[in-house]
This record gives sequence, structure tokens and C-alpha cells, in this order.
Amino acid sequence: MSRLGIPLIALAVAGLGFLVPLGVEAADTTGISLPKISVGIGEVKGPQELSSALQVLLLLTVLALAPSLVILLTSFSRIVIVLGLLRQALGTSQMPPNQVLIGLALFLTAFIMAPVAVEIRDKAYTPYTARQISQDEAFERGLQPIRQFMFRQTREHDLALMVHLAKVPRPRDRADVATYILIPAFIISELKTGFQMGFVLFLPFIVIDFVVSSVLLSMGMLFLPPTMIALPFKLLLFVLADGWHLVVRSLVTSFQ
Repeated sequence: MSRLGIPLIALAVAGLGFLVPLGVEAADTTGISLPKISVGIGEVKGPQELSSALQVLLLLTVLALAPSLVILLTSFSRIVIVLGLLRQALGTSQMPPNQVLIGLALFLTAFIMAPVAVEIRDKAYTPYTARQISQDEAFERGLQPIRQFMFRQTREHDLALMVHLAKVPRPRDRADVATYILIPAFIISELKTGFQMGFVLFLPFIVIDFVVSSVLLSMGMLFLPPTMIALPFKLLLFVLADGWHLVVRSLVTSFQ
């Protein structure tokens, strides 16, 4: 097996499929010789070579799962849920656009997770690059700040549910909780918290919809859409209350 693994071999072959015709044409017109590149699969000569290939394959797998890890193991889920429900409450189907909401959620996630990232850098990455600790110890040190962050946001009820479903002995402290049990408990807690905050955001806008609908009904305007009349009042209320400031502050402080 090549050291780069099967995925990179497939990518290289696909790229060469496009470059070879161009290279032949260039060689015919300019006389420039092109280097010969060959990709092969051979027998592994030692366990170290196999171990390196498996490490590269594992690294590529982790990189492929990186977007999911960023979404599920950080504050991104709660933030994007609240922002999406806020847009629904305002009644603006595509304003702000999805790109703006996701971009804002990513930057807020980076802001909230910055202390965790700094702690991982100081305790795990920097000593590992300086060859002061081993790779396994760096992994354990880097995992601890993330576990502490997830523990602070996880409800005991959700954690107890996952421990019960995993059919493992009841942990005595946080160190006894396995990471594969903590992660789904954290995700469930984040979903619940996000929907709770979204429900609170819906309340004032529902009141506006109710008042507008009652006024239109009393005036006999049955065929006039209430949402069309209520939308300017919702936007006016949101702007006068400095809604984005309140929402962002509530989101950030909910993780502290």
C-alpha cells in the first residue's frame, strides 16, 4: 500500500487523467519533457511502514469528520438553532440568508471556544511539538478541556440516560464517564437548550401576530394576510429593542 493511502491514490489518478493530455500537447509544442510519475501498490516491508500508512489513513478519516466534530462538540449547534428559530419568529423566510446565519454562528463558536482552544494549545500542542510529552499523553491532555466544556453544558438527566442506555456501572465522578457516553448526552442537552431559548424568542412575536390578527378580524379584513401587516411591527420591535445585541449576549453568556 502507498504511504498516502487509497483515497489520495484515487485523487492523484483522477488528477493525472486531466493533466496527461495537457502535458502531451505542451510537450509537442514547446519540446519540454515531463517527469514520469508512477503509483503502485506493493507489499509492506515492515510493521513501521504499515503503522505509518494506517496513521495517515486515520488522519484523513478525522479530517473528513472534522466538520461534524465542529458542529456537534462545540457551541455551534445551540447557536445555529437559536438563530434559525429567531428568523422563523420574525417571519422573514430568507432574511438573513443562510450564509450569514452560519457565518455568524461559526464566528460566535470561535469566540466562545477560544479559551478551550488556548488551553489545548498550552497543555497539549505546545509540549508535544517541543517533544516534552508523547502523542498519547498529548491526546489525553487535549481531550480534557473539551470534556470539561461538555460537562458544564450537559444536564445530569441526559447524562444518566446515556449511562443507563450504555448499561455500564454508575460512574462515581466525571473521570469515570467515558467520552462516547458524554458526547451524545452533550448533544441532547444542546438541542434542548437551543429549543428552550428559541421558545422564549417566539413569545413577543406571537403576541404581535395575535394582536394584528385580532385587529384585522374586528375591522372585517378577512382576506388581508396578517403576516404581511405584522412583519413591519416585528422588525420595528426587534430593532428598537436592539435584538441582535440581546440575542448574541444571551447566547454567549449561556455558555459561561
